[in-house]
Amino acid sequence: MRNLLILFTLLSSFLTIAQGNLLKFGVKAGVNYGDNGKIELVDITNAGENILSEDANQRTGYHFGAYLRASILNTLYIKPELLYTVNKSSYDVNGTEVDYEVKKIDLPILAGVSLIGPLHIFGGPSLQYIVDNELKNVKLGDIKNDFTVGMQFGIGVKIKRLNADIRYERGLSKNQAESIENELGTPLRVDSRPNQFILSVGVDF
Repeated sequence: MRNLLILFTLLSSFLTIAQGNLLKFGVKAGVNYGDNGKIELVDITNAGENILSEDANQRTGYHFGAYLRASILNTLYIKPELLYTVNKSSYDVNGTEVDYEVKKIDLPILAGVSLIGPLHIFGGPSLQYIVDNELKNVKLGDIKNDFTVGMQFGIGVKIKRLNADIRYERGLSKNQAESIENELGTPLRVDSRPNQFILSVGVDF
């Protein structure tokens, strides 16, 4: 997480020097709706070990944080964000619904272009540091990679100091945590990659 904070600080300093009064600081919050990657169940039989995959059920999470927006040539902008995000989903394991929650620090680095009036489109990479992941009734080991990368793209509106957008996010690389102990009777591993839509509202200062 320290690396994300350093990167956000460096981006902020660079944009402040480069843009001067065209730089805006703001805060934002919103909800995310989607799921994580598949859960893999290890089915041990006389014939050996079989891996059974189950898709996640979509659930609603949330996020909040801050952003910088640097305007370039009136129509283009760069917008790094620093967010605390909670992703939620659930899985059906042996007839039982099991909730899964991932807590992370996100640093999307977005580039956007204004279209007509307040409308704009944007996209870019999202750096992610996973703080914690919890699967109900299961003790998970450490996640394979604390740092991961995803992609985001979306559309938004900006009216004076207020802005709102909807975007799609997808994790780019498989990132699993394995069970150490669980009450479900089945060894398993779960993929923490997000696959979700994100709705946010923000205000400039």
